[in-house]
Amino acid sequence: MLNFLVNAEGGLTTAGYAVSIIAGIVLFIAALFFAGKSAGKKKMSAKQLVFCAMAIALAFLTSYLKVFQLPWGGSVTLCSMLFIVLVGNWYGVKTGVLVGLAYGLLQFLQEPYVLSFFQVCCDYILAFAALGVAGFFAKSSHGLVKGYIAGVLARGAFHALGGYLYWMSYMPDTFPQSLKSIYPIVYNYSYLLAEGILTVILLSVPAVSKGLQRIRQMALE
Repeated sequence: MLNFLVNAEGGLTTAGYAVSIIAGIVLFIAALFFAGKSAGKKKMSAKQLVFCAMAIALAFLTSYLKVFQLPWGGSVTLCSMLFIVLVGNWYGVKTGVLVGLAYGLLQFLQEPYVLSFFQVCCDYILAFAALGVAGFFAKSSHGLVKGYIAGVLARGAFHALGGYLYWMSYMPDTFPQSLKSIYPIVYNYSYLLAEGILTVILLSVPAVSKGLQRIRQMALE
C-alpha cells in the first residue's frame, strides 16, 4: 500500500497526492466542524469559518515566500506560522490545534516526504497542530506574542523528535560529535527561531499591533 502512494525517493505518487488531497479536504471540514464546538455551546458562525479558512490560505501562501531554506528541510518564511497562531488567539486552543492540523496536511502536500506514518505526524501533522497552543495565552497581557513564542517552541519540539527518530543520518560530518545529541534541536530551532524573531519584531510595530487588534475585534464580533 505504501509503494502505491509513495515513490522510491520518498515523494508522493499521483495516487498519493489524490489520497492526500481527499484526506485533507475531509480533515479540514471535520476540523472546522468540531472547532465550532470548542468555544462553547454555540456552533461556529459563518464568519468564524471564513476567518479560519482565510488564515489557512494566508499561511499556505506565505509559506512559499521563503527568506532562506535549509538543505534538509525547514525554511524561514514571511510569518506563515503567525496566521495559524492568530486562530488560536481568537478562538481558543482546540480551534487553533484543529486548524493547525488541517494546515499541516497542506504542508505535507506542498513538500511531501514519507519515511513512516509517525514521521509524517512529527514533521507535518503534529508540528503544525502544536501552533494552536497559542490559545492558552489569549487572555494574558501581550497574549499574542506569548502565544506565538509558545507555538513556535511546541512546533520545534515535534520536529526535533522526528529528527532524533528519522534524520540523524543527515547530520553533517562538520557538526561536533560531542554535541550530536542536540543536533536535531539546533537544526530545527535555527530556522524556527529566526522566523520567530522576525515575526515578534513585526508584531512590536505599533501600526501592525493596532491593525491586528482591529482584525481580532472583527473576528470575534
